[in-house]
Amino acid sequence: MSGLDLRPRVVRSALGEWADDLDDQAALDRYAAAAWSVIAEPGDGVAGAIVGALGRVEALRLVTHDGLLSGVGDPQTLARAQERWRPRIDAGAVSAALRTARANGVHLLVPGDPLWPSAVDDLGVHSPLTLWVRGDPARLGSDRPAVAIVGARAATAYGEHVAIDLGAGLVARGVAVVSGGAYGIDGAAHRAVLRAGGVTMALLAGGADRAYPAGHAGMLGDIAATGVVISEVPCGTAPTRWRFLQRNRLIAALSAATVVVEAGWRSGSLNTAGHASALGRPLGAVPGPVTSAASAGCHRLLREYDAVCVTGVDDVADLIGALPADSPSERASPGESSVDSDSRRVRDALSSRTPRSVTAIARHTGLAEADVAGRLGMLELEGRARRVLDGWLRGG
Repeated sequence: MSGLDLRPRVVRSALGEWADDLDDQAALDRYAAAAWSVIAEPGDGVAGAIVGALGRVEALRLVTHDGLLSGVGDPQTLARAQERWRPRIDAGAVSAALRTARANGVHLLVPGDPLWPSAVDDLGVHSPLTLWVRGDPARLGSDRPAVAIVGARAATAYGEHVAIDLGAGLVARGVAVVSGGAYGIDGAAHRAVLRAGGVTMALLAGGADRAYPAGHAGMLGDIAATGVVISEVPCGTAPTRWRFLQRNRLIAALSAATVVVEAGWRSGSLNTAGHASALGRPLGAVPGPVTSAASAGCHRLLREYDAVCVTGVDDVADLIGALPADSPSERASPGESSVDSDSRRVRDALSSRTPRSVTAIARHTGLAEADVAGRLGMLELEGRARRVLDGWLRGG
């Protein structure tokens, strides 16, 4: 253990240009936040409790110098925690984390920052002590509602199709999509949002600079360019099984609702659903064939955990309660004609805030551009779509 030197000169050197606009105390506080992300594993409730009680800097001083942490918890629990943290109290590791983050364009967010997502504070002592963000942190701290779409890595074609429909449909309603960057349902949802020009957030179990899985390096780069890639652990950290489970609590906390598209009986997605339920966030599940093992977990959520049955984006809109629901006359009925159905698809692809071109709408709906243009003309006459300089918006 090399220990930590908390003198201003040393702290400023480790922070580099990040310290330029900070006074000594603010620089020390930011350094302490980075140090805690190196020392403690995500979701460490003991670390959360002592930082909450003493502040980042004072808690770090005591832990670094084997100080007594009396009065902030059970003595035996604190002693075991200090034993757990002691091997990681390494100035070199903290400096390396900060240096690697700066080199990779990864930002350090800490509680109290203007762009800190306050929704994660609902996790209490298990709230993150820091967030490492690749991309523009302003997208994380915006007022845009967000919905988590999660599910099995070994997804079926049916599951991926539903994830794509939900992701694109939420973009049309101005909603961000949160997921875990994995293969299967996660990847399908992320890509649908990217294709639709929306904002998506990928929560990683390893460092924000590490593409995991490696096959999603390009997708994660695209997400960072238009949304955010987020991690609780420092850059360079490898993902592990327990970090995936801890990552899931952040997916749930950042989202106004969680929707599980496909999940096996013991899927990790059920862990995310459990966190959402514990936080009091709405929970939805997509039903599948009763013969499909890939949907067994979703059926379990519907049966045992009071999850809402989700069959389309309108059900998700009802879950978060922040979107204008379509009037009953606009909802599809069993006898709806294909023309009416196509008009509904076109209108669902429209945003009330972001203009969309005929080409973008055609790509989203799967209709020919000529058919989209015709439906838009009819919707305009009905007052349900309106033409603007850069494309089309949803009408009243």
